[in-house]
Amino acid sequence: MKSEGKGQRLDRFLSRLGAEELGEHLSRARLQELIASGLVLVEGKLRPNDYRLRAGQRIQLTVPAPVALELIPEPIALTILHQDADLLVIEKPAGLVVHPACGNQSGTLVHGLLYHCPDLSGINGKVRPGIVHRLDKDTSGVMVIAKNDLAHRHLATQFKDKTARKTYHALLDGVPNAASGVINAPIGRHQVNRQKMAITPGQGKEAVTRWRLKRRLRKGFSLVEVEIETGRTHQIRVHLASIGLPVAGDRVYGKKNPLYPALEINRQCLHASTLSFIHPSTNERVSFTAELAADIRLALERLQESEGS
Repeated sequence: MKSEGKGQRLDRFLSRLGAEELGEHLSRARLQELIASGLVLVEGKLRPNDYRLRAGQRIQLTVPAPVALELIPEPIALTILHQDADLLVIEKPAGLVVHPACGNQSGTLVHGLLYHCPDLSGINGKVRPGIVHRLDKDTSGVMVIAKNDLAHRHLATQFKDKTARKTYHALLDGVPNAASGVINAPIGRHQVNRQKMAITPGQGKEAVTRWRLKRRLRKGFSLVEVEIETGRTHQIRVHLASIGLPVAGDRVYGKKNPLYPALEINRQCLHASTLSFIHPSTNERVSFTAELAADIRLALERLQESEGS
């Protein structure tokens, strides 16, 4: 292909090209892997991700054949909300890691998906077949999984373009003063603890979270509905903690509360309630809902029944 991206970074220029130019849909992260592996040449030479292109330069991209899956399917119990030829919609339980990584080489959602649906898409690499988006380990709720490459590309584009809509519910350790609010603050890696995310003015990626108070509860708790315009890592948890309203039970961004044991709060009480998107085959908007997880419902019941604080 011939470069028309004068002044653009190599990885960004390639990521903006479509499947027609690249031969298939490739995420920016995947393109960066190919560049680092020496599979992208500019005028026959290796260049880094941040190389600035000049007008008329020729780029050679080599995409290796997909690597065969080496994961062993596992009979992990999954609640399936919907299934058709293109996609699978499930209710992910809290405590289940989405894909294999260091320290989680088995027992993940991917292992369970391969057991229930052996013909999953492998477009996102061998360890994430069919995975279009993710939820944190201790976040419960609705997820969609692609069953073929066409559906994967279609859904991935919707998440990238923010046309897929997600609604969450969160039990908060605190009560907001207003009925609703918007948090617009960039998020990036914590400068000291690289395992955490943080609000990083002038450095992080744009992140916008909208919340609406649903119920004021006893003992200083509340239930809110949350919508995110962006999908940054730990976005809801970081944003809500930044305004003094951490998600109850959040061990990373929250606070310790002696009431948690009585409420049986053992994880961050964040639940992906609703997900809507355009179906890859019918081009109609569809919506799926996962009822609040049992542990969050139990905490809500106990907070309503307890005496006022």
